[in-house]
Amino acid sequence: MMNNAKRGRPIEYDRDLTLQRAGDLFWSGGFAASSLDALSEVTEMTRPSLSGAFGDKEALYIATLERYRDTSVAAMTTILSAARPLRTELAEVYAKSTDAYLASDDAARGCLLIGTASVEAVHRPAVRQVLQQSLGAFNAILEQRLRKAIAQGELGAGADAAGLASVASAVMHSLAVRARAGEPRAALDLLSKAAIDLICGKDPADTIS
Repeated sequence: MMNNAKRGRPIEYDRDLTLQRAGDLFWSGGFAASSLDALSEVTEMTRPSLSGAFGDKEALYIATLERYRDTSVAAMTTILSAARPLRTELAEVYAKSTDAYLASDDAARGCLLIGTASVEAVHRPAVRQVLQQSLGAFNAILEQRLRKAIAQGELGAGADAAGLASVASAVMHSLAVRARAGEPRAALDLLSKAAIDLICGKDPADTIS
């Protein structure tokens, strides 16, 4: 006998909110320690629903990494618009990055990519690819801004934009690791200022006349 019962409608969900909640769990506990049951609980979706929406646990993790990267890239692009002095814009990038690295109800979490994806990248090629693409995206934004600074005379004509972009990006990664290790905000801010002085030259305001 044919079953004429209507199929239930697919459960609707907010993709961005789901990725935010899953990302928070991965960010705090890492990939391996974040169980499917815990992910189901924080996202308020059943395990079959999560699987239907994202695939397996690794696919969900990668989706959270991509969301984090895209959000970070958008924020950096907005700040590094060349509408203000390079020093001012770099200071804001570092300050807001540090805010995010330290923001947690418990211990500081650092950066989702640097803190968790760098661990999983060793054995998970798909994660390694996302990490590589993300680091490349951050470098590209910084390099573009540094090239504008050279063109506008903020940096010397012989400045190495690509090299300085790698330095600027590496400082962000260091801030993330140091924040996760428990370094105080004052120490992180000193590192940020030293990096900006290295890239832009000593701040004239620090010169004692």
